[in-house]
Amino acid sequence: MKKISIIGAGASGLLCAIFCARKSLQVDLYEQNSKLGKKILVSGNGRCNITNTKLSSENYFSNKPSFVKYALDRFGYKEFSEFCNSIGLALDVKDDAKVYPLSNEAKSVVTLLESEAKRLGVNIFTDTKITDIKALLKNSSAVVIATGSQAASHLGGNDDGLEFAKIYGHKIQPSYPSLVQFEVKHKIFKKMAGAKVSAGAKLIINNKQYDSNKGDILFTAYGLSGFSILDISQGASLAMMQGKKVQVNLDILPSFSNKELSTHITNNTNKLSIIDILSGVMPSKIARGLLEYLQIDTHTKNINANLKKKITQTTKNWTFEIDDTHGYRHAEIAGGGVDVAEIDNKTMESLKQNNLYFCGEVVDVIGERGGYNFAWAWASGFLASQSIIENHS
Repeated sequence: MKKISIIGAGASGLLCAIFCARKSLQVDLYEQNSKLGKKILVSGNGRCNITNTKLSSENYFSNKPSFVKYALDRFGYKEFSEFCNSIGLALDVKDDAKVYPLSNEAKSVVTLLESEAKRLGVNIFTDTKITDIKALLKNSSAVVIATGSQAASHLGGNDDGLEFAKIYGHKIQPSYPSLVQFEVKHKIFKKMAGAKVSAGAKLIINNKQYDSNKGDILFTAYGLSGFSILDISQGASLAMMQGKKVQVNLDILPSFSNKELSTHITNNTNKLSIIDILSGVMPSKIARGLLEYLQIDTHTKNINANLKKKITQTTKNWTFEIDDTHGYRHAEIAGGGVDVAEIDNKTMESLKQNNLYFCGEVVDVIGERGGYNFAWAWASGFLASQSIIENHS
């Protein structure tokens, strides 16, 4: 009897292996790293935002975002939670619809997935990098490419799956880092490094607003990080890849209107230095960076109308050009991948090569932050398993 071969023991590969093995199929699971699920282990800062209870194609980016709908309908939160219950993994649903393991540890997710796979007799080959996809397909009933993307390259992220797809004539949508930090080449960032603030962020592409949100922003020596930045990074990264001008506009004090900030400065002028006035409403590192950016002496006490206007407008509307993303190594996920027009959305089987399947991040599907990328991994891995079971049991 020929076997089912799965390349990649991440979220989609492990789930696919388990469902196939539950139907008594012989499954060989190949992982290039020494341990399974390395990206799962580091997700959510080790907590693993494993899925989301509110799944919609609107939470995804692709050349064809509707491609994900069938998979999410077949294997949404309800079906995934039932699967987790079957392997002993309890879930914790938060008020914002994000879902975590009740243990609050990503390690428990990997441990239970691996334990279930081994219990079912899945042959797991670690430290094994597949290089000859044609030979593997020739000796297998079906091959599943669940290799992930170039994101998190230090954990083994690469473009192997895309190269395998090219061998069979698949079109590849250009890849780019996403859920990633921004690099800004300005000297003040080194001085503001480590300062964190809840701020408004607008993404400006070719001088037009493209996206906006409000949340944590972390200033770093290389530029900008934080959830608010990650959430607008998909559009920024794609635009930079296309050679467009990309800027980020920051509102450092979203809880203050321009008038309120102006009044606050007026009420304290002549009594306090400008650095002390601003340090009362924002982190002192950011206040110092702002004043250096505007070339205003931090000891200034007599703040005239022009200075007050400059400070107020910049605080509420501070714009920087984005020079680059922080790269694949620091990206949580990568956009682009195998074109969905050449994959069956109901089975995840290649439309160019029988018995060849794709699932997870290797496909041109990318989700928003909040458990959506894991949801896609689980759902696409499930679809692949069901088609394999139907055709090879």
